[in-house]
Amino acid sequence: MAARLGEDGNRQALDHFVTSSSWDAAHVRARLTWRMQPVIKPTALVIDDTGFLEDGDASACVTRQYTGTAGKVTNWQAGVALHLASDGASAAVNWRLFLPESWDPALLKADPVKVARRDACAIPAEVGHVEKWQLALDMIDETRSWGIEVPQVIADGAYGDTAAFRLLEERGLDYVVGISTTTTAQPEDAQPCTRAYTGRWRRPVSAQPELAQRVKSLVIAAGKSSARPVQWRKDHGRAAASADSSACTRGSWPCGSGPPDVRSARHSRHRASGPLAAGRMASRPGRARAVLALQPARIHPAARPRAPAKRRWRIENDYREMKQALGLAHFEGRTWPAGTTTSPSPQSPTPSAPCSD
Repeated sequence: MAARLGEDGNRQALDHFVTSSSWDAAHVRARLTWRMQPVIKPTALVIDDTGFLEDGDASACVTRQYTGTAGKVTNWQAGVALHLASDGASAAVNWRLFLPESWDPALLKADPVKVARRDACAIPAEVGHVEKWQLALDMIDETRSWGIEVPQVIADGAYGDTAAFRLLEERGLDYVVGISTTTTAQPEDAQPCTRAYTGRWRRPVSAQPELAQRVKSLVIAAGKSSARPVQWRKDHGRAAASADSSACTRGSWPCGSGPPDVRSARHSRHRASGPLAAGRMASRPGRARAVLALQPARIHPAARPRAPAKRRWRIENDYREMKQALGLAHFEGRTWPAGTTTSPSPQSPTPSAPCSD
């Protein structure tokens, strides 16, 4: 950004402006979202996270662990992003900086060295560790509060494996999410039942007659007869390494991981039936992938997960452009206000606010 200002660009002054800006980030994000909506005409909200490599450990929320961005263990920050996406365009319009457990003094995994840096990084005392899937839900709710109504959410297995995140149908949203093949689920024809009350202890609650099975087991049980060749994305003239050799679809009751209150209520609150698609890569037969979808019944089950799952790959282009062309990978704001999009102010922005700039 400083380079674009030419010879008169004062890099140090720009760093100070970003670090100590008093702008309400919620309003900035809202105006960006309103400006991009008519351009993109979004059909889905895509959730993903990315890493920002750091040479030192002075920036807010930096932790040392493995990151796919660098392919090694190093210092980095993690940010969760919400993208407006359609088949032809996408853009990140909402962000949250992820605060690791080691930065939260209220947790057992707190690192005294990192906790001592909270004041220098201007991290508010009330800010603590929040799981990435919860940050994603907060951003979805915030974006919808600005008048942006997109009926579908797309995310990868880092979010899809969490049952609490998949309660999106309670918000009136469909979803297409990746899940691991070890995630548990019930077959479509499984029906909860209640044991007879014997008159002693508590009355029995509704429960599934059998234990949930792994997704891989459900796919194997579906058999080869339900498999057929599909292609998840085009290779633009290259070798067809991204073409799946087969895919199975089968309805399921999603279970999976999540907080205890979600896991215990999965047979009553979280009983959304959706198609489950699983396949293997033609170039890597030993590697399987699975996608779970909750979409309107008017869409044929075999066609539901594939197109939205492909759309998620669009956002990799967003990250590449932001990091390489717009300087996101070189961001030098070390404080919490500079490196995060703060929570909405008490007076949240409304769509009637001007957005002509």
